[in-house]
Amino acid sequence: MQAIILAAGMGKRLGELTKENTKCMVQVNGEYIIDRMLTQLSQFDMERVIIVVGYEREKLISHIGNRYDTKFKIEYVVNPIYDRTNNIYSLALAKEYMQQDDTILLESDLVFDDTILQRLIDNDLPNIALVAKYETWMDGTMVCIDNDHNIVNFITKAAFCYDDVEKYYKTINIYKFSKEFSSSKYIPFLEAYTKAVGNNEYYENVLRIITFIDSKELKALPISNEKWYEIDDKQDLDIAEALFAEEKDILRKYYGRFGGYWRFPKMLDFCYLVNPYFGSSKIIDELQANFRTLIMEYPSGMKVNTLLASKCWGIKEEYIIPGNGAAELIKALMEILPGRIGITRPTFEEYPNRRNADSLVTYIPQNNDYRYDEHDLISFFEKHPVENIALINPDNPSGNFIPKEGVLALAQWCEEHDTRLIVDESFVDFSENWQQNSLLHNDILRRYPRMIVIKSISKSYGVPGIRLGILCSADEALIAQMKQNVSIWNINSFCEFFMQIYNKYENDYHTACEKFIQERRKFEEELRTIKFLRVMPSQANYFLAEVLPPYTANGLVLTMLKKHNILLRDCSQKIGLDGKQYIRIAVRDHKDNSKLTDALKQLNE
Repeated sequence: MQAIILAAGMGKRLGELTKENTKCMVQVNGEYIIDRMLTQLSQFDMERVIIVVGYEREKLISHIGNRYDTKFKIEYVVNPIYDRTNNIYSLALAKEYMQQDDTILLESDLVFDDTILQRLIDNDLPNIALVAKYETWMDGTMVCIDNDHNIVNFITKAAFCYDDVEKYYKTINIYKFSKEFSSSKYIPFLEAYTKAVGNNEYYENVLRIITFIDSKELKALPISNEKWYEIDDKQDLDIAEALFAEEKDILRKYYGRFGGYWRFPKMLDFCYLVNPYFGSSKIIDELQANFRTLIMEYPSGMKVNTLLASKCWGIKEEYIIPGNGAAELIKALMEILPGRIGITRPTFEEYPNRRNADSLVTYIPQNNDYRYDEHDLISFFEKHPVENIALINPDNPSGNFIPKEGVLALAQWCEEHDTRLIVDESFVDFSENWQQNSLLHNDILRRYPRMIVIKSISKSYGVPGIRLGILCSADEALIAQMKQNVSIWNINSFCEFFMQIYNKYENDYHTACEKFIQERRKFEEELRTIKFLRVMPSQANYFLAEVLPPYTANGLVLTMLKKHNILLRDCSQKIGLDGKQYIRIAVRDHKDNSKLTDALKQLNE
């Protein structure tokens, strides 16, 4: 058996990374793509590896050198017109080799698990195309297969239809061809095709013709959970580096993305915190139905969007400002508040991160579950006076919750002590009796004019992609100042349209919140059966859990990611925790929660 690697292209979409090198000389986590591929091939009984080179071929040949001489013979085929041809011409240059031995054909911009080649080579079928179920990140050639894994159609880019994606598989660009197939079918068709159409085409077009004539000639071999990625641009490289990171780096690479996890569609994200049930509302259908209009239209300015926010949450326009997520409003607020700010830790670090460390006064609950109430805060800040107090309620990551009466008692104390109180109630709609717990009422805001209430709509309503948050206060001068400090177009059209239509679907939101609370109870019961977790009570959409021996938080998170493709949050290094091992677990829907608990129970045994 032999392998042919197509490595002649210029890789222009990788920009400066391929300015002086071929695409396969790009590094993924410090390893050249070509080195990884040749090392993987060296694990098998290969007679030779033929590499079709073109752009910057001298550098590639010099880099490879003779390092693999003890494993197999490397031969080079030169494509001198790589800049005017496509991969069909590169493969045609190696056609004589294809007729001499069974061939593994690979494109040089692939990074993949070792097991992928093993599955391909071990399979008894002579002619195989490795394929993967279509996912949104995939580009290039798609195929349709029947129940017997016959390829019944190659889908070109021009024929691609989003309505049919459930039927599509993406070719991984790794094939196995027998010598007989290459000699009697593929090469004759290749020669005829290039003679008729030219050299600026793709070799898959020849396979398309062959399968059209005889769909049983080439079989598809779908992969399952094996990882692979095709690197065409910088985004691909970034994702590949997360997928194939070394164990010591993998969590940093995932956590450092701060979202965008749709690029990893098989992964279950138990890190980021959203309402898992409001997404089934028809409000999403209406947003989707108006997608083209919204993407092509400017949003309104602050005046109109303030009106819409006022309508949605029943707050006077002079008392409310909408933001590009709560994060924009937190940043704007923290930058203008004078004096020291009191915080409770562990907590949501966006608030302290926006202040100088010397302006922070920190309260840390002295108990194993990080519980505290309004009396604890009043007692502490009476002894350590501050100009501002930030309260996350429910708190993140502890899930601690102070009932409404307690928060109002704290607000009254703050009024009497000339202290501004910032209450972030982004998770309050996940609390028991949630409809009675919010502070978003005009009369409450008027009663406590030094109080500011912030809410992340993204979290509560499960729509983080539209980026929406609100900040409310009866301090009209503060609200006016903040409106001057943010962009007039800080809200996009999708966010504006969400507020425009929300009230039609308000009952759906109420149903979603009640359904969530029921699911959290069930989820908590299941989590408490895991022997190595000490789960703390929570009124939010997550649980803080201490990881007990023999496991560590980091080890558990890595195990769940590598073995089950489930991402949890390691909180052990979070400021305010006591040096023990902690994870935070988001609450998703019942199906996903069950997948997590089933995976954890496997470690219970």
